[in-house]
Amino acid sequence: MARPATLLLYITVTLTLFSCAHKNQQKTHLNDYPLNLAVKKVTLSNGLRVLIHENHKLPIFSYYTFFDVGGRYEKPGTTGASHFLEHLMFKGAKKYGAGKFDTIIEGNGGSTNAYTTVDSTVYYENLPTKNLDIIIDMEADRMVNLLLDPVAFEKEREVVLEERKFRYENSPRGKLYQQMMRAVFAKTPYGGSVIGDVADLKSLSRDQVMQYFKKFYAPNNAIIVIVGDVDADETIMKIEKKFGALPASTAMLALKKELDQPQLYRHQGVYKREIKSYGTSPTPIFMLAYKGEPLGTYKSFVMDMLSSILGDGQSSYLTQKYIKGKRPLLNNINVANYNLKYSGVFFLSGELLAKTNYKRFKKNLLRETRKMCKTAITERTLQKTKNQYLIGYYRDIQSNAGVARFLGMRENFYNDYSYYKKELDIYNKITVQEVKDVCHEIFDKQEYILVSLWDKYKKKK
Repeated sequence: MARPATLLLYITVTLTLFSCAHKNQQKTHLNDYPLNLAVKKVTLSNGLRVLIHENHKLPIFSYYTFFDVGGRYEKPGTTGASHFLEHLMFKGAKKYGAGKFDTIIEGNGGSTNAYTTVDSTVYYENLPTKNLDIIIDMEADRMVNLLLDPVAFEKEREVVLEERKFRYENSPRGKLYQQMMRAVFAKTPYGGSVIGDVADLKSLSRDQVMQYFKKFYAPNNAIIVIVGDVDADETIMKIEKKFGALPASTAMLALKKELDQPQLYRHQGVYKREIKSYGTSPTPIFMLAYKGEPLGTYKSFVMDMLSSILGDGQSSYLTQKYIKGKRPLLNNINVANYNLKYSGVFFLSGELLAKTNYKRFKKNLLRETRKMCKTAITERTLQKTKNQYLIGYYRDIQSNAGVARFLGMRENFYNDYSYYKKELDIYNKITVQEVKDVCHEIFDKQEYILVSLWDKYKKKK
């Protein structure tokens, strides 16, 4: 959802020590700098989980609500329902009608936003502490009493269709990404677009969206995270007062059990192939994709390290080879390990320089993937990556909003807000040989899907 958001800084973290370790490649252990966020957690009788982290440095707070619903729960005919509903959640509920949500928040100097992924839908606000009570009341109202006014519904449909056009049809990179995801996750719940297919967006009815809302927007499918200048015990009492009587959904639990069966998410894409598409990019852009891992597996953590060694930052292996070398071939290159709740994809992406021959570059890149596991991964590059991760963890918690996201994501995906402690321990233990082994597992068999887009390709009729 395209809304401006303001991150409110509340912690000053000195990173000089970590930066020096990065430059000198000193042996830094991630657990040498323990991270321990004090959190009050309660689960209400209706299943609503609440996390509170107090920070009294400034009279402000961030309020996040995580719903365990996203694109993976949509069926043909209702694709885009999660994202469409995200927009409509700002259009009024029973107590706080149309326009009230934005007016109250912005009128008090705050900001609000939301986002939808294949796995989650997340709403958030940043406001002065004096507004905590009204935010709790408004959030309780829209969790169960959404209006879905017919006029607002149709207006928002046009907004979503325009957003889709902006992100996909009129965006070469967006179109490329969508094609890669559809190819890799073919015949699985992750194979669709989060924004939705055009035909579905045009045909989705108010009743369909309302039913979707009633299925998944329930306290036992939500997590509230509040970080800032609040009293944890008092805040929990206020949430209990407003949310405690909201009914849990028993039908949803059975539905989610059916929709989350592991076999539904197994990779079924056809590999060892290339997909070429016409797009408005004057130079070829590409994504070279391989099977990935779901969140939380040990291999997924090793793949994180591998992706950073290969493509994270100016000193990364592929950046040095294809951009910073004597004969650069690319404008940019990135490597991503995208872990979803039940699956994942590992991919390289980039854009060729104007005079680079695409066929020759493709051969070069595929040849490089067969040998880089031996040369790119060393004690030095692995240690550098661990140092960068340590800095990144502390960077993530420099604001109330950052801490709320940090805690909420882990509670949402792992049912444990303190999972970051396990993460740091796992990353710290990863060895050079483990990264090399996983690198060979990914690249040696050449089981890839190469998706490329260029304005020189023929248009499909």
